[in-house]
Amino acid sequence: MVAGPVRAAFVGAVFGFVPLSAQAVVQGQVSRDPDGLRASVVRIESTSGEICSGTLISQDLVLTAAHCVQHNAGYSVVVVDPSFRQRRISAVAASTHPDFVPGTSPEDQPGIDLAMLKLAQPVGPGFRPLNPSGGGAIDTGTGVDIAGFGVVAENKRSTARTLRTARLVSIGSLQVANRVTVITDAQRLAETAGAGACLGDSGGPILRDGRMVGVVSWSSGAMRQDKRARTACGGFTAVTPTGEHASWINSRASQLEAMAPAEAQAAAPIQWTAKPGRRRAR
Repeated sequence: MVAGPVRAAFVGAVFGFVPLSAQAVVQGQVSRDPDGLRASVVRIESTSGEICSGTLISQDLVLTAAHCVQHNAGYSVVVVDPSFRQRRISAVAASTHPDFVPGTSPEDQPGIDLAMLKLAQPVGPGFRPLNPSGGGAIDTGTGVDIAGFGVVAENKRSTARTLRTARLVSIGSLQVANRVTVITDAQRLAETAGAGACLGDSGGPILRDGRMVGVVSWSSGAMRQDKRARTACGGFTAVTPTGEHASWINSRASQLEAMAPAEAQAAAPIQWTAKPGRRRAR
């Protein structure tokens, strides 16, 4: 549960403002280390123009948020090599968690907001897949890092597609339609706008000491903000803890790893929701 002094404000802020699917990191730092998170964090784009973030969990698998791939569109993944050159790889299919309910918003989702993308080919050398189930729980008070390719503010859409990171802190669990862990700026505690997820960060990783512990699902604005310019960024960031869903992640990853791309594309019983499209993402 949320720590006592923060709990009332926490609940009020989450339900007092309209949350967004967290789709760039507000007040984050641009990731410029060639040996850093660019080797693990990727950008997901759809043929309908949507952007999300994701994490390599193997050479040809990406873990992300299920709501990022719930539309009838084609999906591709953009990776950044050690020289910071971008390369696009098609996703042959996407598999959502069996409890996920398509057509719902992330904050109203009664299921689990997790999905995997199967890539048409391995990313190759120079990349570092992360173990999504080896980081343990996200305890209250724990410092964590967020990474994503989203915008720095809702009204600055041109700032997307750059990898940024920020340091946040866990303030506990929240039971909404499902259970999420909530993280926020440690200095501001969402009373005023601080660091956090925004448009384009959905599906991006939450890390503790470099190990993956969660996936970004949605965000909300701070408790105190201009009534004429409300935002759903810079307050609370809701996270799906990956350690709690290690069984599904590991079993599905093993199944997909064993499949050739052509087999994965044809595997309708595995609940594919995304199929390759003919148009490139904008």
